[in-house]
Amino acid sequence: QVQLVESGGGLVQTGGSLRLSCAASRSIFSFNAIGWHRQAAGKERELVAAITGGGRTNYADSVKGRFTISSANAKNTVYLQMNSLKPEDTAVYYCYVYTTLSGDYWGQGTQVTVSS
Repeated sequence: QVQLVESGGGLVQTGGSLRLSCAASRSIFSFNAIGWHRQAAGKERELVAAITGGGRTNYADSVKGRFTISSANAKNTVYLQMNSLKPEDTAVYYCYVYTTLSGDYWGQGTQVTVSS
């Protein structure tokens, strides 16, 4: 079992920045992937950014150049730095991890609202 605790969401104006944090209950080295999804009202959940085996990162096209995913391994924490935010980034952001043995685990979600 893995617990994920997210923080850092909130309300920001267009062009502003936020940093999301996700603290895992065990070493992030034990995961095959760790990252963030988001779900806007009335839409399906979508991948935003992830770190996979070997430290590779991947991003949704819509956030490339604006969002950066990183990790602090000693703190079992992954971050999502979000810059140049747009109203279309408004969503609930979910931290997730994936392991080949146990599948997916999800955080409770944190709301990000970008006002125009």
